[in-house]
Amino acid sequence: MNREELKKILPHRDNMLLLDSAERSDDEAIGSLYIKGDEWFLKGHFPDAPVVPGVILCEIMAQSACVLLEDSIGEDKLPFYTGMNNIKFKSPVHPGDTFETHCRIVRSKGPFYFAEGSGYVGDRLCVKGEFSFAIVDKKDK
Repeated sequence: MNREELKKILPHRDNMLLLDSAERSDDEAIGSLYIKGDEWFLKGHFPDAPVVPGVILCEIMAQSACVLLEDSIGEDKLPFYTGMNNIKFKSPVHPGDTFETHCRIVRSKGPFYFAEGSGYVGDRLCVKGEFSFAIVDKKDK
């Protein structure tokens, strides 16, 4: 799915929609973002040696995982991060890289979903970890 199709699932807009595309393959979501070099999060991180911040890599993984929650997220619902565990940063992501995520939901309980994911540039593992979400009503935000 492209950015317009992603907007039907994800509430993120403008600079915070951090996926160019995403696909579902069985129980896995695969997301992709090409890092152009002019992104807001690279301004100052770091001058003359830009690196995508780790928290942004985690956000990209979370947005990718939310593709798997398409049936639970609608116009009246929002996915909220509730936790991150065992996050490991293995290799930096730079302008010119295409960052690809592989995420899956490992369990759910009520409005909570628990996922694991990893992010790559080519075959190079850049980040991996576990994270969780709650799907909440927009009015309760």
